[in-house]
Amino acid sequence: MTEKRPVLVATESDDITADMVITELNRRDVPVVRFNPADIGEDLTVSARFGTCPAPVAGQVRTPSRTADLALVRSVYWRRPEWPTFSHLSPDDSRFAAAQVRYGLGGTLYALDGPLWVNHPLRIAAADYKPAQLALAQQLGFTVPPTVVTNDPDEAREFVRARGEAIFKTLRWTPYTRDGVPVTGWADPVTADEIDDSIRVAPHLFQALVDKVADLRVLIVGRHTFALRIESGLLDWRKDYSVLTYTVEHLPTQVEKALRVYLDRLGLVSGSFDLAVDRAGDYWWLELNPNGQWGWLETETGLPMSAAFADLLMQGDSQ
Repeated sequence: MTEKRPVLVATESDDITADMVITELNRRDVPVVRFNPADIGEDLTVSARFGTCPAPVAGQVRTPSRTADLALVRSVYWRRPEWPTFSHLSPDDSRFAAAQVRYGLGGTLYALDGPLWVNHPLRIAAADYKPAQLALAQQLGFTVPPTVVTNDPDEAREFVRARGEAIFKTLRWTPYTRDGVPVTGWADPVTADEIDDSIRVAPHLFQALVDKVADLRVLIVGRHTFALRIESGLLDWRKDYSVLTYTVEHLPTQVEKALRVYLDRLGLVSGSFDLAVDRAGDYWWLELNPNGQWGWLETETGLPMSAAFADLLMQGDSQ
């Protein structure tokens, strides 16, 4: 079946958050073509032509049940796609094949100038650098915790001692295991005595501890803003979702406006912001996740987040 004006949803096979948005789009009779790049060769086929017709790009993306005409794509929801690893091939062949998929399938999708991207993967990648986030946040007037990014142990120790209480955060979440056990990087307290020469291997992010009373998660989707106050008593609330309580927060106009400007500067139409609230009620910048999780928040609060994504994806290139 060839879909008319479909929404493409690129994500892994098991993605409850994407399912919520697709369900909302189905309810509105919006055609959806869902695919995962890792399925290339079996359950995913791409064919694109250039320089052979009036449209800059012509062709199709096909799954076993759906076909999307690339010239008619309304919008692309780039959620959590997986790229193939070709583990059955030799190391050199697998690297070659993986590169061809990224630059063939990925390049074909990037060449589309009609659809709205939520969000474009190249924009997501550019927005994911924490040092650049901190600099932009300060430029836009947010209060940024004193932070150092360094692989110099002396500078790191000096910074931590000067701050009294400090934390360590990973510069980017990266899945890995240690002795076969999955390891996750939390925001953790750190003392100067814990810092040794091993940090010379790579830059580390150390930050002054914010004397917070609560966290804020702010999801912006197109014209919709959802701000939730999260109370947990934890330094990093992600460690235990069972103790979290949620309250809808009404952001000051200037804060919401600054967050929207932040997204505009990065070329994003959606993002999940993390802020902290101190004892005086002031907001502190923590970070932006340009492709963050939000599905559990809708389940916990009933806020219509999936409907907001459906609104945005339906409107597509009319935005």
